[in-house]
Amino acid sequence: MYYKPWMYPHPYQRNMNFTNAPMYNNYISQPNYWNIYDDARNRVKDYGREPFVVNINEASKHNSTYRTALWTGNHLQVTLMSIKVGEDIGLEIHPNIDQFLRIEQGQGVVQMGKRKDRLNFVQNVYDDFAIMIPAGTWHNVTNTGNTPLKLYSIYAPPQHPPGTVHLTKAAALAAEK
Repeated sequence: MYYKPWMYPHPYQRNMNFTNAPMYNNYISQPNYWNIYDDARNRVKDYGREPFVVNINEASKHNSTYRTALWTGNHLQVTLMSIKVGEDIGLEIHPNIDQFLRIEQGQGVVQMGKRKDRLNFVQNVYDDFAIMIPAGTWHNVTNTGNTPLKLYSIYAPPQHPPGTVHLTKAAALAAEK
């Protein structure tokens, strides 16, 4: 007897709500990506310290906030970012935190250096580029395109409080003071 694939749940799926089911599984009806958003505010909640799977490309592209913590664990944090045309992240340094950035949409320029006044590493970045920033390195990313720069960032260890949402860069700067 032939059994259809949907007759058996995914072996690693503990519950049947499929909230965190892999997005590539064509045999199980997947939730719409937008179902993970809270209200109509177009914001994602922090799913940290729980197992979580998401299509990070889609999450990044749909994010419209300057910074939103998507997952904050004990040793790692994933944030979504949207940088407006002509704006930048802002020159910063994380003395004890390594950072990974992945450009999902748009184009920009990344600058890095050991001194604030000497950013001698300059590289243009586009869709699918990854940026590794060692702890103790000054860095900035500027949107040089004509659409918002969509990216996600991984901090190890976490940089922002769990549940952080900064709708704008101005809100982020105010929260850091």
